[in-house]
Amino acid sequence: MKNEIIESFAGSFDTHSQTTDSGIEFWFARDLQHLLEYSKWENFQNVVFKAKTACEVAGHDISDHFPEVRKMVNIGSGTKKEIVDFMLTRYACYLIAQNGDPRKEAIAFSQTYFAMQTRKLELIQEQIHGLERLQARQKLTHSEKELSGLIYKHTQNDRNFGAIRSKGDTALFGGKTTKEMKQKMQMPDNRALADFLPAITIKAKDFATEITVFNTKEHNLITENSITSEHIKNNQGVRDILLKRGIKPEDLPAEEDIKKLERKLKSMDKKISKNPDRLGVDDE
Repeated sequence: MKNEIIESFAGSFDTHSQTTDSGIEFWFARDLQHLLEYSKWENFQNVVFKAKTACEVAGHDISDHFPEVRKMVNIGSGTKKEIVDFMLTRYACYLIAQNGDPRKEAIAFSQTYFAMQTRKLELIQEQIHGLERLQARQKLTHSEKELSGLIYKHTQNDRNFGAIRSKGDTALFGGKTTKEMKQKMQMPDNRALADFLPAITIKAKDFATEITVFNTKEHNLITENSITSEHIKNNQGVRDILLKRGIKPEDLPAEEDIKKLERKLKSMDKKISKNPDRLGVDDE
């Protein structure tokens, strides 16, 4: 029952939305007044003032979210009267709901609705961050496979790749070996280091690997020593770039196991696509 009422509010709320000529979505305060079951404009206006204060305290410009407008309305017998109204952004509507009278059912349900929308946005942002890291890991896997193939082609030894990659890691992490980085990150020794690295470090490894692949082909590097030297040089170059931007890759904390992240992203995708209006809300 609770979810049905929230869905009803959401439908009514969305129905009353309007759009400026520049494409910005907004709601008129007097429409929202009735949706939130305030019979008197004066009482509702007090809530708007509280919401404005909250907006200002949060560091936002009130005029960006609560611009005042004046409208002429019919009051009967062909007579018109000028009234004050506000154009409200979605954020302004959220603040009004937060500052409304919680004893009113409409306010309580609107607060739940906006909490759901906020949670959905958080999930989407979390999903974007996770996807970026997952895609970076998949890209690194592809680059390392290409380099591994080149090394085997030229040296006829499939174990050389591991040694070359490890020396590249030592250059990237300021002298720390792959094993030392695994210990520092408190991750399983039998897992790939990149499975626990943050996205920026994964991309750094990939960039260095891509350069090694390119130069191995371009300069026809055919010995283990020449490819190793190239890979060390490229990882050191990428490290220098990071250091200039204040980033020490060996000091960045470990992130969630990439395998767990992949499972989580699949689950989140199902939640967002199959039941977006009920995230974080239990039936009563």
